[in-house]
Amino acid sequence: MFFLANEFEFTTALEANWLTVRKELEQLQPQNFIDWPEKNIYNQGWEVFGFYAFGQKIAENCRLCPETTKLVEGIPGMLTAGFSSLAPGTYIGPYFGATQAVLRCHLGVMVPDSCAIRVDKETRSWQEGKCLIFDDTLEHEAWNKSDKTRIILLIDFTKSAFTINEALTSNQQIDEEYWLKILLQTESASK
Repeated sequence: MFFLANEFEFTTALEANWLTVRKELEQLQPQNFIDWPEKNIYNQGWEVFGFYAFGQKIAENCRLCPETTKLVEGIPGMLTAGFSSLAPGTYIGPYFGATQAVLRCHLGVMVPDSCAIRVDKETRSWQEGKCLIFDDTLEHEAWNKSDKTRIILLIDFTKSAFTINEALTSNQQIDEEYWLKILLQTESASK
């Protein structure tokens, strides 16, 4: 399920400043990104660069991208934010998000043709400088069938900041320690 981006005021600032975000992204080095560790859901080439993980600031990464950091810090209920990179030929297979308490925003930063995301029964392509907002607890998958890298700014924000808060059920508990290890780029995220 996708939502209209203009239903969320913060998308105006993101979209108006997307070239600033892109400029900071272009200053990063490949070694700044880490492989997404859940390799069972993708074939290759999914890397991330985190700013926030469950509300915890990743100070060094935020220092490297100060303007992007200011933008994401201005989002009501922001919990997690970072760049998500899909190399050419990357396919993320169908999976479900961890909690109904958040919605996910993708701001297109570098988007070649032949890249898309399917959420439930609807497929959309990212557009540079535009936000897609969706419920990631629905089955979703993404792909990059181009010969260039696709990078978006990914933000999870609490629904309670905008809609009725949905409590986590027992099967939606988040292993925050595990995800913090991943997003804080520590040595091992395995249990």
